Amino acid sequence: MSMKGQETRGFQSEVKQLLQLMIHSLYSNKEIFIRELISNASDAADKLRFRALSQPDLYEGDGELRVRLSSDKKNRTLTLSDNGIGMNREEVIDNLGTIAKSGTKAFLESMGSDQVKDSQLIGQFGVGFYSAFIVADKVTVRTRAAGAATDEGVFWESAGEGDYTIADITKPERGTEITLHLREGEDEFLDDWRLRSVISKYSDHIALPVEIETRSQADAGDDESTDAETDKEKDVTETVTWEKINKAQALWTRSKGEITDEEYKEFYKHLSHDFSDPLIWSHNRVEGKQEYTSLLYIPGQAPWDMWNRDHKHGLKLYVQRVFIMDDAEQFMPNYLRFVKGLIDSNDLPLNVSREILQDNRVTQNLKSALTKRVLQMLDKLSKDDAESYQKFWQQFGLVLKEGPGEDTANGESIARLLRFASTHTDSSAQTVSLQDYLGRMAEGQEKIYYITADSYAAAKSSPHLELLRKKGIEVLLLSERIDEWMMSYLTEFEGKSFQSVSKTDATLDKLADEETAEEQKDAEKALEPFVARVKAFLGDRIKDARLTHRLTDTPAIVTTDANDMTTQMAKLFASAGQAAPEIKYIFELNPDHALVKRAADINEESRFNEWIELLLDQALLAERGTLDDPNQFIRRMNQLLSA
Repeated sequence: MSMKGQETRGFQSEVKQLLQLMIHSLYSNKEIFIRELISNASDAADKLRFRALSQPDLYEGDGELRVRLSSDKKNRTLTLSDNGIGMNREEVIDNLGTIAKSGTKAFLESMGSDQVKDSQLIGQFGVGFYSAFIVADKVTVRTRAAGAATDEGVFWESAGEGDYTIADITKPERGTEITLHLREGEDEFLDDWRLRSVISKYSDHIALPVEIETRSQADAGDDESTDAETDKEKDVTETVTWEKINKAQALWTRSKGEITDEEYKEFYKHLSHDFSDPLIWSHNRVEGKQEYTSLLYIPGQAPWDMWNRDHKHGLKLYVQRVFIMDDAEQFMPNYLRFVKGLIDSNDLPLNVSREILQDNRVTQNLKSALTKRVLQMLDKLSKDDAESYQKFWQQFGLVLKEGPGEDTANGESIARLLRFASTHTDSSAQTVSLQDYLGRMAEGQEKIYYITADSYAAAKSSPHLELLRKKGIEVLLLSERIDEWMMSYLTEFEGKSFQSVSKTDATLDKLADEETAEEQKDAEKALEPFVARVKAFLGDRIKDARLTHRLTDTPAIVTTDANDMTTQMAKLFASAGQAAPEIKYIFELNPDHALVKRAADINEESRFNEWIELLLDQALLAERGTLDDPNQFIRRMNQLLSA
């Protein structure tokens, strides 16, 4: 084979790391390399079909797309060849020498030794081609892009360690041929029956025919041979035929009744390049005003790069069974970006582009229908299998929390799917639904109470909860950064409005007033001059000062007015690098607390002021988790303790 332009290049460092991790972590399930290579061949066929819509010459006179497997026992090689789109030299370097996903390097460096064996994590890289090195100590690739001249083929070869060789070759047929030089002890993959069983297991559901080479020996002699010739040894020739092993019918086009759970799971892995099983799926054919088939999956675990800004998501789009594009994000809202699957539409044009999709009415209708489908699927899971739903929530709850702000049309459906920690469970696990909360509401309770804080511990021990705990009223404990933003959109559920316990509120004041005995009201009147002194001293540092009966063990708290920005929202602004308006708090003092009574009895101005500063700092610390000058607070406290 004549080769030109030969050079040796080093792998991108992430590829080297990944190869080492993968070879060790996926070895227990090594047969998956066949699934991965056939899956890539299927993608190459899909891409050729799509390009040939506008450039039929790309078929080069051969429109029968397929992938073929053949083994050579003598040389211990296994070869997979397809006649799909193929690659040019630049594409070979991009696809076989680098990993395109950003953040890969940092992720690989962060993986501890315990995780190295975790095939689920490795499987999330879509390591398709590289899986060949699980069983091969050398891999040779010959490829030519469809439509390119026969002398524009590319040769690639590597032992999967530090580098690879690349060169230009002549290749008469378009497409890609991968030859695996098997490691010692991997001869099972040269066995015809072993290959057939793996193909049947993993590749029945893809539309591309998978063929296996069969050889039979036949006489080359003539039937009318003479007796003398029969005594001679006849010439024997070997006939090579190709036998189709898989059904070669796209899974989503088959009727649901004939598809097994195992086939659905295998198709998910082919579609997503995820090595773990999906949690649930929904397969639907819709006829009528719009005609389409959808197959939607909820993965079993979140991809490692789900929070990367350039994380690719969306559905595979087919139009009339022709593959059009990957990652068509126009069919799923951002808060459902974890959904994998495909949509096959009869109503979109075959030449549809991302730009056309963006403003297309058909797209909008499909997005609306598919969004509802996913929410129904999750609602059903939450009712039928609470344990599996909890697994889903742990993986994707944070993303789903973006829903109330993004999708007001489905607000109630999303709210039903949310889960919270609460004072009812005494656990930081988010297991409480809003229906659970409503079912436990106290008689006469008008609102759903919640608190947002920096941590579960801070939320649970907040002084704002003291009265509600005493009254036996449940409070939702929210401690993730997105929670405050989410609650600004989540205003009511099944007719009940939400109420932050750190905001002033008439219903909370009413609860507090129930605690106030008649004789206490006289005592409060006596404290009016004290409250006036506090206001005069603090001036415009606070919005107001007043007495409260919302506290039992705490001397003072700060609250915000119903329409003012909350502490957590201000923190959210700050973390996003935006200036938040300064919060003016209402300073609420507990008239029954010994420290408040003590401060009220102090006549000396400077000492009184020190006590008020201390009580305000305590309240601010409990509310914000931090102080502008913590050292001053400590000095003041120590001074008053030693006085």
